[in-house]
Amino acid sequence: MVNKPKQLAAKNEVEKGAKKANLFQTLLMWTLIPLLFTTMVLLIIAFVADINVLDEMKKMSSSLPFSTEKKSEDDEELAADIEERVVSLQAEIKEKESQVYKLQEELEQFKDEKNAWLTEQENLQRQIEALQRAKEDNKRDVKEIISTFEKMSAKSAAPVITNMNDAEAIQILTALKPEVLAPILEKMSAEDAAKYTSLMTK
Repeated sequence: MVNKPKQLAAKNEVEKGAKKANLFQTLLMWTLIPLLFTTMVLLIIAFVADINVLDEMKKMSSSLPFSTEKKSEDDEELAADIEERVVSLQAEIKEKESQVYKLQEELEQFKDEKNAWLTEQENLQRQIEALQRAKEDNKRDVKEIISTFEKMSAKSAAPVITNMNDAEAIQILTALKPEVLAPILEKMSAEDAAKYTSLMTK
C-alpha cells in the first residue's frame, strides 16, 4: 500500500514531464516548422526569379538606423565637413599672413621714411648751425670794420665807403656813432651824402 502512493506520484511526474514535452513539440510544430518551410519556399522563388537574396538583405539592412553602413556615411559626412572647415581655416590663415606681410612692408617703409626725415632734419640742423656761426662771424667782422672806421679819419673813410656796394655801406654807416658819421658824410660829395642819408632813413 505504501508503494501505491509512490507509484501515483511517479506517474504524475511522468505525466507532467510528458505534458511539458508535448507543449514544446506543439510549439515547434506550429511555429518553427512552418517558418522554415516558408523560408525555403521564398528562397526557391527568389532563385527562380534570379534575385540575389544576400544583396537585397544588405540593401535593406543599410536603411536601418543602427546599421554600420549608415554610421560610415555619417562619418564620411563629418569627415567632409571637417576637411572643408580645415580648408576654410587654412585659407583664412593665408589671408591673415598676407595682411601681416603687407603691414610689415608698410612698417619698413615708414621706418625708411622716418630715417630719411631724420637725416634731412640733421642736415638742416647742421646748415642752421653753420648759418648761425657765419652770422656770428659776420657780426664780429662788422664790429671790427666799424671799429676800424671809427679809428680812421673822415677823409680816409669817405672814399672807402663810396666804393662799397650800397648794402655794405648802409650797414656800416648805420652802426657808426653820430659824432663819427657826420665828419665822414661831410667829406663825401653832396650826391653820395644825399644818397646814403636817404638810404639810412628807409
